[in-house]
Amino acid sequence: MERVLSTYRFIGQPLSLGLIGDAASAGIKSVEVFCDYAHFNYRSPQSIRDLGDWLNAHGVALHSLHSPTERESSAGRDSGSPISICDPERTRRLDALDEVKRALDVAERLPFRYLVQHMGHGRQSADGRKLDAAFNSLEHLAIFAKQRGVTIALENTPSEMGSPETLQTLIRETHLIDLRFCFDFGHAHIEEGVAKSFETMRDRIVTTHFHDNHGDTDEHLLPFGGTIDWDAALKLVAAAPNPLPFVIELKEQAAGSPAMSQIRAALDKLERELESEQERSSEN
Repeated sequence: MERVLSTYRFIGQPLSLGLIGDAASAGIKSVEVFCDYAHFNYRSPQSIRDLGDWLNAHGVALHSLHSPTERESSAGRDSGSPISICDPERTRRLDALDEVKRALDVAERLPFRYLVQHMGHGRQSADGRKLDAAFNSLEHLAIFAKQRGVTIALENTPSEMGSPETLQTLIRETHLIDLRFCFDFGHAHIEEGVAKSFETMRDRIVTTHFHDNHGDTDEHLLPFGGTIDWDAALKLVAAAPNPLPFVIELKEQAAGSPAMSQIRAALDKLERELESEQERSSEN
């Protein structure tokens, strides 16, 4: 099981050597870095060099970047001006594309496999103008990413624009066959459910976001801290066409939790249960 830590848990602070070292000490050998100016300035050559040095120092790989969701530098994810590659207004959409392309440019100095990309922001409806804008954006970005050795992985989000059905329909109708999916368990749980969403997306899933909630809000809790049926979810993972990484994407909770030790314990439990499921499957 490939264990990956999303730095979204630490979005309120600058990325640092210490944070990468803590992840490595917890047995995590890959990271997904969230592109936010105050956390990781993906436009800065020095920030990219620093990240590369920190990863090398601790033997940690860069699995993926999470595409920026805001235009402005801020101390936290929710305080800036949102960007959307689905914006029907051309100027704003091109501005969003520029930000995503700057994140993809990181691969020229520091290689990574996937760019996790949202479709819009908030709970947007999937009207024709937004879908046309999404196609125009993704047609351009898919080529731009491929030239840098990166695959764009569209993430299911709690909105009609980010629903599994919309994502599959977009690829089917536009023939953007280089696009893949990031399956977000927590988002699926508060929408159509994990099983239905996974089945819709399963043939294109290459990466994941593991987190939990109670079925109504996007809490980003540790797995087993909400109401997701992880036994059932791990059966889906075990039966996936290809092995999937376990990318744990959490929000900071009260008193600076969860700690790295809690994250490791949750990953240990997920791994044990996945191994048990794989053993049961092989016996049948």
